[in-house]
Amino acid sequence: MSSAPSAQPDNTAIRTALWRALHAQVDAAPHVLEDIVGLKLAAPEDGWQNQPDMSAFTRPFRASIVARARFVEDLVLERIAAGITQYVILGAGLDTFAQRRPELCSKLQVFEIDQPEQQEWKRRRLVESGFGIAPFLHLVPVDFEANESWWKKLCAADFNPERPAIVASTGVSMYLTQEAVAATLRQVARLKSGSTLAMTFLLPIERTDPEIRFGVEKAAQGAKASGTPWLSFFMPEQILSMARDAGFRKVEHVSALALAQRYFQNRTDGLRPPRDSEEFLVAST
Repeated sequence: MSSAPSAQPDNTAIRTALWRALHAQVDAAPHVLEDIVGLKLAAPEDGWQNQPDMSAFTRPFRASIVARARFVEDLVLERIAAGITQYVILGAGLDTFAQRRPELCSKLQVFEIDQPEQQEWKRRRLVESGFGIAPFLHLVPVDFEANESWWKKLCAADFNPERPAIVASTGVSMYLTQEAVAATLRQVARLKSGSTLAMTFLLPIERTDPEIRFGVEKAAQGAKASGTPWLSFFMPEQILSMARDAGFRKVEHVSALALAQRYFQNRTDGLRPPRDSEEFLVAST
């Protein structure tokens, strides 16, 4: 694959990486997550901290981003301790676990799935930034718009379907139809017994914390204007039922409130993810 300079990640992936970096730069310690690798890869222009989407208004969304990243990482650590050796990231964006935690990844095979242009850009930036492509890291390009099968591409990248895995999908389900979400659940539910899925989902906007509802509505409008509209919203009972129907043995809802209590309980600066916003489905085979 050529490394055309025109290849770029989408704005959402960049914003997510910059929010993680901003947390480490401007929020008080202790930090929920320490991640400036994405900032190094994105290499934004000077003054990026002053962009409108980095303003104090977006602070709750920044908290939500670092909370979900920390939750997934804690879950990965837990599953490594239980013997899991494969980690799949659906819609990886600028995920930096492989660069920040190489001592853990030495026990894993990490498979990052995303659009071909995104993967092309990330591969190039990892090399240019000096991180390189570690032997345990597999960048798996999948053209979702052409209906390519991520499962077939994953298996072709040396994923072993005879071994259990942990699969993470954060900030993705809202861009999929409910039928596509259900198909993803069915596919992951077929993984070897002992596998775990952590998937975020958005509650209906009318159920969102009133303090940040305007921001969520603006984000939804921006997504639609950029050609990537939000298509799916779920109530917890609905997504749990879909996971059970897909064949998962155990399903759990982890709320934004639970994440706030887990990671932001003793903060004095008021930083915390908004209630009733982006929440987790955790499902096991």
